[in-house]
Amino acid sequence: MAIERTLAILKPDCVRKRLTGEVLRRIEAAGFKVCALHMQKLSRSRAEGFYEVHRERPFFSGLVDFMTSGPCVPVVLEKENAVNAFRTLIGATDPAEADEGTIRKDYADNKGENIVHGSDSAENAKNEIAYFFGEGRIPADHS
Repeated sequence: MAIERTLAILKPDCVRKRLTGEVLRRIEAAGFKVCALHMQKLSRSRAEGFYEVHRERPFFSGLVDFMTSGPCVPVVLEKENAVNAFRTLIGATDPAEADEGTIRKDYADNKGENIVHGSDSAENAKNEIAYFFGEGRIPADHS
């Protein structure tokens, strides 16, 4: 199996709860290499652009409100089978349905504020990484 990349976003609730370091520690302990990260506060237009695929869904407005409520930390991760491995590590979107020991089970309050985003496919990971880390934003030794 080949090394691949995925995007994680430590969401505003993660930052607000001061769990950023702990979540990153757990990610690295699970064998992921952190290739790039930065903290930012999303503007409404940036959040809407990122979640454009959900624009017609009833939760879209609340999701954008939440993602613009405070800083978040987009992170590029690398590992063999990174997309699936990361989704396993973070658990189900709804923490009530997440497996014991997953990040969302341990730290998330609800389905809407669930600590972390993870890409759902290798193709989406490439697009999401490009959205947050355009040309030249990932250090050369991690290319």
